[in-house]
Amino acid sequence: MSWIITKYLITAAIVVLVSEIAKRSDKLGALLVALPMVTVLALIWMYLEQQPQERLANHAWYTFWYVLPTLPMFLLFPLILPRLGFWLTLLASGAITVSCFLIFALFLRRFGIDLL
Repeated sequence: MSWIITKYLITAAIVVLVSEIAKRSDKLGALLVALPMVTVLALIWMYLEQQPQERLANHAWYTFWYVLPTLPMFLLFPLILPRLGFWLTLLASGAITVSCFLIFALFLRRFGIDLL
């Protein structure tokens, strides 16, 4: 139980730290968020919990493919925000991401990469 609490505390501390930095510097906050911290933390936790190498490798492999269809959302969010406000923009961004993911997954299936 203490292991799970340690994982939560470290992970939460990193998220809070990055959000506090982002309040002070847009660029530095964005740079830190763009780093694959969550993925790296997940890989570290999985490794320390003695998950098989195949599972670690699969996690990294699928993370790569899942990140790509999220990128259009980051370009469209600043364009939509002034028109729709924050909450509708967030909802629209989620819909855009899901749509891009589905299209991307169908496209990759042609090449033998199954994301669904």
